[in-house]
Amino acid sequence: MIRVLSFLLVVLVLGFGFAWLADRPGDLVITFAGMQHKVSLMVAASAIVALVAGVMLIWWIIKSVITSPYALRRHFRARKRDRGYQSLSTGLIAAGAGDGQTARRMIKQAEKLLNVDQEPLIKLLDAQAAMLEGRTDDARAKFQAMLDDPETKLLGLRGLYLEAQRLGAREASKQYAEEAALLAPNVEWAATAALGQKTAHGDWDGALELLEKQKSSKQIDKDTAKRERAVLLTAKAIDTFESDPVTSKPIAIEANKLAPDLVPAAIVAAKVLFQQGDLRKGSKILEHVWKKEPQPEVAETYVHARLGDSVFDRLKRARHLATLYPHHPESSLAIAHAALAAGELKEAREAAEAVLRTAPRESAYLLLADIEEAQTGDQGRVRQWLSRAVKAPRDPAWTADGYVSERWAPASPVTGKLNAFEWKVPVEQLGTVIDAREDFDSALAARPVRTAPKQEATEPLIPTKSVIVPEKPVSRVIEPDADIADAEIVSAEPILKPEPVKTVEASPVTKPEEPQAHERIASVLPPLPEKAAVAMERDEEKLVIPVPDDPGVQPDDEDERPNKKFRLF
Repeated sequence: MIRVLSFLLVVLVLGFGFAWLADRPGDLVITFAGMQHKVSLMVAASAIVALVAGVMLIWWIIKSVITSPYALRRHFRARKRDRGYQSLSTGLIAAGAGDGQTARRMIKQAEKLLNVDQEPLIKLLDAQAAMLEGRTDDARAKFQAMLDDPETKLLGLRGLYLEAQRLGAREASKQYAEEAALLAPNVEWAATAALGQKTAHGDWDGALELLEKQKSSKQIDKDTAKRERAVLLTAKAIDTFESDPVTSKPIAIEANKLAPDLVPAAIVAAKVLFQQGDLRKGSKILEHVWKKEPQPEVAETYVHARLGDSVFDRLKRARHLATLYPHHPESSLAIAHAALAAGELKEAREAAEAVLRTAPRESAYLLLADIEEAQTGDQGRVRQWLSRAVKAPRDPAWTADGYVSERWAPASPVTGKLNAFEWKVPVEQLGTVIDAREDFDSALAARPVRTAPKQEATEPLIPTKSVIVPEKPVSRVIEPDADIADAEIVSAEPILKPEPVKTVEASPVTKPEEPQAHERIASVLPPLPEKAAVAMERDEEKLVIPVPDDPGVQPDDEDERPNKKFRLF
């Protein structure tokens, strides 16, 4: 554009000049070698302009001839460079698409057309092609070679970091991230990884300082920085609560103010306030977070706010907490635990059963096993609740990047990301949801049957759907959950010779846990004679054989068995 304007300006000036000369006629007399030449002024001006133009044209021709070899070399060099960058661009696209063969072919073309030492993208493409082809050792070596060049050092650290993450080498990946953070503090992935490294080592002050740098450089927005600061302050308060509760109080209070819905922050703030006697303020904090997300640790902290409270006072606090979020499974579980501790077994059972009717879960079945043990001592029912806990849906837990933890942590142990833990049911532990109504009703309707002595039969049993009834009085060894067709038949008296048996057809059994199952068994079995009953009592200890997968409790040890809480793990 500037050249066009300059050309138009020159033409305009020449035009005005010739017009000015045309309005002012005159002659130009030149004496040369004794001869006098007289021309008009317009002709003289035109001759001068033509002479200048001719000189410039001749100079351009001479200059073009002289510089033509260099111009040709530059032309071919630019063409070669363009072809090389085109190959490099095609190779990068192929590598991004996962086409390792095309990427390798483009690398060979780029190496021929471009200078490898002066073009770092060729090294990057070569490393990516090696990773696509499965040559991870070569890829790491190429990334390692990039560390020697200041221009590609950050790129090499990034490649080594990703490769270490892929292989699960967390310590190595964190070291590469720390080195990259020192080299370029404004790089987000390096700063985030370094922040996770400081968090993993408990360097809360260093992590907070690094977070402030990220905030000032606008790598993260204000809301994210506020949330992550609350997470770090919560972790610091938890770490210093046992050793220095006075120092942890302002930290915990600040964390709770920054993120009132952060459950761990609310719990540690309430614990600090409870320890210093501020029951009202600490209870308000827990009540606020309970209304948003009920959790068992919140209920545990709320119920045990004061160390001197009786079990009935704690039950009262659990009832009050449940009214803030009624009909929630955690509210019912909080009442059930407090009622069990207070000895209110009926209320504890009702609360636990309410959980099974709405949202069955493992902890509710385990709690019912504890209640059954304390209320009836019936080992058959206790084992029944424990067996149902195995197939029940799992309880929510703190999960982050597939990692499940019983305790909350400020950062993910897998990626080092802050505020990664979520309170939810672990994905890998999602089981088949059982039918709460049918399974629960059948569990309540089933009644344990007394175990009878067992002797070896002299003839094999035939697995049919019919109930086989010998002529001699017999009894059965039946577990609470056993199927009628699978019940073992044992004789009440020693069998000396094979006896004829008669078969009584029974109706097909569709649901082994229906209440009518035990009534059908009783209807087809004749009563035991007095002699058989005496023999049973005399040989009871010798003849009872425990189920292989459930050894049970021996009669002599049953009274000495301690009253323990049942847990699966």
